[in-house]
Amino acid sequence: MTIIYLITIFTMAVFLGFELITKVPATMHTPLMSGANAISGITIVGAVGVLLTELSFGEVGLLSFILGALALFFATINVVGGFVVSNRMLQKFKGKKS
Repeated sequence: MTIIYLITIFTMAVFLGFELITKVPATMHTPLMSGANAISGITIVGAVGVLLTELSFGEVGLLSFILGALALFFATINVVGGFVVSNRMLQKFKGKKS
């Protein structure tokens, strides 16, 4: 029964996230990106916690381990990509070197 609740919450989160992202105007994407990086940082901490629990105690199942590894991988890509885009934007605002 618990898996049904988890799947329902996940599905609702996917639809809600999609609706929220598609309604954001283009001028707001940059400030929201920094918030997304912070959330991805929290995801990284949680995923590392799940993976360490599995490696240390073996209390987490294989599915949790795989999902934790995927969360770690995708959140890391999101954070690194966010920093790369932010760096490129900041370079545009720098003055030209003489």
